[in-house]
Amino acid sequence: MGEGQGALRVVVGEDDLLMREGIGRILTEAGLDVVALAGDADDLRRKTLAHRPDAVVVDVQMPPHRQDDGLVAAIELRDQLPTLGVLVLSQFNEESFALDLIGDRAEGVGYLLKESVGDVETFVSAIRRVAGGGTALDPMVVKRMLGRDRRDEPLRDLTARERLVLALMAEGKSNAGVAGELAISEAAVEKHTTAILRKLGIGAESTEHRRVSAVLTYLRTTGSRMS
Repeated sequence: MGEGQGALRVVVGEDDLLMREGIGRILTEAGLDVVALAGDADDLRRKTLAHRPDAVVVDVQMPPHRQDDGLVAAIELRDQLPTLGVLVLSQFNEESFALDLIGDRAEGVGYLLKESVGDVETFVSAIRRVAGGGTALDPMVVKRMLGRDRRDEPLRDLTARERLVLALMAEGKSNAGVAGELAISEAAVEKHTTAILRKLGIGAESTEHRRVSAVLTYLRTTGSRMS
């Protein structure tokens, strides 16, 4: 998106002043263009619609109600600006928040625990990924999602290794990244991926969309049984 035409443009929504300024400084030092900082959900909406950035980084809990106002604003902005990358930060390992954000499409969204901000490389990489239409889910959130035992969910036919490959895919890792993590060949990863897609009944779309669908199929199935 914006990377090819200059620095990536970002709006930051965070109600805590020190955290907000800190995130802005981290991103600026990493070479991103922080075009606006917002302290509440309404201000975030206004500034994002005014500046039309490549990505928005937003805290789940923001004023005016300090509940899930930031998340709601992020979902609304995503609907209004389809190409906007959205990275939500949360203190909580709450998979329902991630599922609400993902909705019907996983492209261009990310959900990280706030503690990840301290890992600047991971944080900035996640912003660049969602701005480019990719997905960035915190490994802890993914593990919680994939760790739930449900006899009627689609993963029941996957082997333990296939589940692990899927979890790493959900973290946004490429075949090479999965291979490195598991110390296996890329050919083996491709074989596992093919098996996962077949067992989940995912048809012959583009490779990238099939990978996203594989992750999204399980996350949506998990979320539908949260109540």
